[in-house]
Amino acid sequence: MKLLILALITLFISGCSGISDVKPWEKGRLSDDSMKNSAGNTLLGKFDAHVYFSKEASKGGGGVAGGGCGCN
Repeated sequence: MKLLILALITLFISGCSGISDVKPWEKGRLSDDSMKNSAGNTLLGKFDAHVYFSKEASKGGGGVAGGGCGCN
């Protein structure tokens, strides 16, 4: 039993060794709309917006920047 557990742990750890960083030329694909959580699903997009403004206690401001006094 201990040998089986040791073999499984070794297998899981060795499986993580193939993880590498994202190369700069691969980042363009990751920023496509199809890679976003609500890709093409308007209902999911509306739900995400609802969760965001519910947590932030504010509504709007998801578009272009603006509002406020402009002070930094």
